[in-house]
Amino acid sequence: MSNSGCRLNCPLGVPDIVIASRQRLIRYDHARLVLLVKNAMPLCMEVAAKLGGTLFDLDQIECTVVGQRTMARVHREFLDIRGTTDVITFPYGEILVCASVAGARAREFGHDVTTELALYCIHGLLHLAGHDDATPDSARLMSRAQMKILKAASNTNPTV
Repeated sequence: MSNSGCRLNCPLGVPDIVIASRQRLIRYDHARLVLLVKNAMPLCMEVAAKLGGTLFDLDQIECTVVGQRTMARVHREFLDIRGTTDVITFPYGEILVCASVAGARAREFGHDVTTELALYCIHGLLHLAGHDDATPDSARLMSRAQMKILKAASNTNPTV
């Protein structure tokens, strides 16, 4: 993928989202990822209204698709955890999603890489909306919410 970003123009009161790719190894449909995240945003805003997350306080969200090395470096540097992970969300509105993890996990869950990356972006948005996954119960609730939002976002546009 290229180092391009795609800016989603959102309605007033909804943060703009920039989706960029900073990796070249894993192929995915960037345009479809943008559509899925754009369709998911209003649903994530509804969650933020209920949970009181910081999503409403942000003017812009940056969601960047990165490679395994970058994700492992950030994981170690900011969370002091060795190895890679699927998504890291920073409270100021930056979300990093790992294409390599998405490639491996997509096969495991029986869907394509783009769908898995969209799920990671939605997961990050839900963190900003006020969800957490620190306990098994909260992780289950968050997982259900992200799957529900992904399904709705996929059904919003017949070409997605």
